[in-house]
Amino acid sequence: MPQTFQVSSQASYLHNGLCYHGNRLVSGPLEALIGHLLPTAEYYPDKTYVFTFLLSSRLFLQPQQLLKRLSEHSSHQGAVKGVAPKLLRLLSEWSQSFPCDFRDQRTMQRLKKLSHRLLCTDQVFRTEEQLKPFGLSVLGEYEQALGQIPAAAVERLTPRRDPPPEMSLSTPSSWAQQLTLIELERLSYVGAEEFVQVFMSRGAEDSEKSADTPSKTPFLDAYVDWFNRLSSLVATEICLPEKKKQRAQVLDFFIDAAQECLNIGNFNSLMAVMSGLSMAPVSRLRRTWNRVNTDKFHILECLMDPSCNFYNYRTALRGAKQRSRTAHSSHEKMVIPFFSLLLKDMYFLNEGCSTRLANGHINFQKCWELAKRVSEFMSWRRVECPFEKERPILQYLLTAPSGAQTVHRALTLAIALTLVTRKHVDVSFWKFLSKTVSLP
Repeated sequence: MPQTFQVSSQASYLHNGLCYHGNRLVSGPLEALIGHLLPTAEYYPDKTYVFTFLLSSRLFLQPQQLLKRLSEHSSHQGAVKGVAPKLLRLLSEWSQSFPCDFRDQRTMQRLKKLSHRLLCTDQVFRTEEQLKPFGLSVLGEYEQALGQIPAAAVERLTPRRDPPPEMSLSTPSSWAQQLTLIELERLSYVGAEEFVQVFMSRGAEDSEKSADTPSKTPFLDAYVDWFNRLSSLVATEICLPEKKKQRAQVLDFFIDAAQECLNIGNFNSLMAVMSGLSMAPVSRLRRTWNRVNTDKFHILECLMDPSCNFYNYRTALRGAKQRSRTAHSSHEKMVIPFFSLLLKDMYFLNEGCSTRLANGHINFQKCWELAKRVSEFMSWRRVECPFEKERPILQYLLTAPSGAQTVHRALTLAIALTLVTRKHVDVSFWKFLSKTVSLP
């Protein structure tokens, strides 16, 4: 059953068609909410309301429709002295906070046309370049770069006696730092609107779209793909070495790297590494696990235990948030949440609370809560990363072969190399295994 938020016992009242409890806006008809957004000569909406409405409005109004309403408002009120600069300010806030709303060519043209009309109306000395959606060209370049990163730079796996030099010549701490650099870089491109858009892209309308239709959440999808890639990479690296001793070294390395991620506050990489360690190709390597001190692993496993709705993880996350609020250095301010669980929480907030109330009003308490959670996330991603780039490690993490098929091939290779050390293994069987895993 859809739920509604509890409200305080403070008096409720109506003002300009909007319902308030105390001083907090809780609901209102769509027209009144749009009217509350539109500036006049004497009024400009609160910045928090602007962000909240622009973020959540896509649940009941397309950005193109809202831009059309702004254009109509400018036609009626734009000539009034002092209104045009405020409308330009609103458009500026919108384009900087949600640049992806203007990736569509028609929407961009409408924005330029509206801003040009406002500039001419009030003779405001501001160039249209200032109203260009902030970082939109950078987002386009990043999206192209993502498509050029090879998911598996090496198609043919080769057996190894030792861990790769990027691992053997480095430390778990360095890997945790480079993982954090990648996390923060990818997080920086995830738009606030994607947290709401992802709900809509899973709807019934999406099932009717062709496979060629571009994703409405490309940067959020890329970040989720990064988590899956890292998990697969961990499992691949553990399965590739020929000997149990070397596999145990790699296994121990990743357990220590996971611990370092926890120390930093990078919960997403921590969970990705733990997922890789828990994959069937790795968990079934009993003799390899027997060579490793698993005390640290079991502590981390308990921390990321999904029981009781990830209670242990949520407790640790609260501690990290508290540390971040009182921190004096960027090292202590770092908070990178387990992203899939964050999306799950946002999803259930959206599904568990009605967008529209029984009287037809928009449930703006839900909008406030969505904006609160997204704003918290946006503050985490703006933290400056204090770690220096180590390009060999970064290159390896981004381009080394990984994926479910790669993990399977690596496991098959590990089993084959174990079997071939036994004298009774037939040579023809070894040749068959070599072809199966594409050995050179």
